[in-house]
Amino acid sequence: MQETIKYIKSELAPFYEDREVESFVCIILQNICNIGYQEIVLKKVIEVVPEDRKRIRVVVEKLKTSEPIQYIFGEAEFYDLKFNVNNSVLIPRPETEELVDWIINTVSDKKCSILEIGAGSGCISITLKHLLPDSRVSAIDISEDALSVAIENASQNNTKVDFKQMDILKWDEYIWDKYDVIVSNPPYVRESEKARMNANVLDYEPHGALFVSDQDPLLFYKKIADFAIRNLNKNGLLFFEINEAFGPEIKNMLAGKGFVDIILRKDLSGKDRMIKAILK
Repeated sequence: MQETIKYIKSELAPFYEDREVESFVCIILQNICNIGYQEIVLKKVIEVVPEDRKRIRVVVEKLKTSEPIQYIFGEAEFYDLKFNVNNSVLIPRPETEELVDWIINTVSDKKCSILEIGAGSGCISITLKHLLPDSRVSAIDISEDALSVAIENASQNNTKVDFKQMDILKWDEYIWDKYDVIVSNPPYVRESEKARMNANVLDYEPHGALFVSDQDPLLFYKKIADFAIRNLNKNGLLFFEINEAFGPEIKNMLAGKGFVDIILRKDLSGKDRMIKAILK
């Protein structure tokens, strides 16, 4: 096993930081060889069979092209749950876990009705249903492929979420329920920011879930805010994950539409990343 670890590290060292390579070692050996973290740390003598060595080489070569390891193995962790992922959905991120944690710690009525806009893998809505089992959770997405992944994930995590294919930019064409909580992590990366993005995101993750035009970077936030005015219950909560560059602008937009108690919160990296607002 130690020779295999040396091989993975030496091959990936030119492409990734040491800490990330260490993480890859654990993920690869767990998924391919069923070797756990403790066995790796203790440097136990475990033979890696030839067939597994071949599979490891394939994974290493894919990682050299910047393909995300979550897509390679088709799985990602989020809030201690496992989610199927492919390039139809974004890979769940730690800052989104922080948003879910904020919602959980804010919601006082555990039987509330929740809507996620832009479900993707379903990580937000499914996790909320898992943690608030008495709540009624719905989620929408424009992508049929993304919804297929989300439905699989709900089943895998033994949760019941009502998924529907809808375009939130045309929300007034549909019939809606009323909700106590609306949450969204919409497209918020400006097209002009592509040049600064890493290849593992730009080349593999779905652009429709990432990018918005520079001419109207708050497009989805404005549309969802208008939707929330019509479809939130009294004292309903609106939560957004946001582009760190637009925190004050989104706050002002929400205030101008009548939302109150607007809070802009930083993530653990110190970036403006999420907003909560109340509709009185």
